[in-house]
Amino acid sequence: MVQVVGYKNAGKTTLLCRLVELLAARGYEVGTVKHDAHRFQMDVEGKDTWRHREAGARVVAISSEAEGRTCYLEERYTPLAEMLERMQDMDVVLVEGFKAEGYPKLAIIRIMEQLELLDRLDALLAVASWLPAGEIREAADLQVPVLDKDDAQGLEALILELMRQ
Repeated sequence: MVQVVGYKNAGKTTLLCRLVELLAARGYEVGTVKHDAHRFQMDVEGKDTWRHREAGARVVAISSEAEGRTCYLEERYTPLAEMLERMQDMDVVLVEGFKAEGYPKLAIIRIMEQLELLDRLDALLAVASWLPAGEIREAADLQVPVLDKDDAQGLEALILELMRQ
């Protein structure tokens, strides 16, 4: 571990990014950690974390004690199960995408042509639809609830029931 320290606008980020480029060019997987004493946005073009990643860092982290927030950005695909491991202390985790995974799913259907998706899903919990529920039930042989996409309370109730099981 090597720290690059100095006052604001001293060139810390420029130096750090240059070191990242050099080490990454040698095949080293380089992670960076950026401490921020204020509010931050992760991976905004031109900002330090973006510059770290552009320089070749495989893992970029930033932490702000004042904000009580830490973010990580990693330059590799991470399987869903591995990401969920990091969230073990959560009561519920909502995931967008990963259709092929075996976790309970709420499928959203906007048009009738999308119904074929339902046949390819494992662990279908319910369907949230832009279309009337009756149309969906007529067109597809479903054993799960069909709710309006805007019925957040109904969808929440399904999730809460799943959590009680």
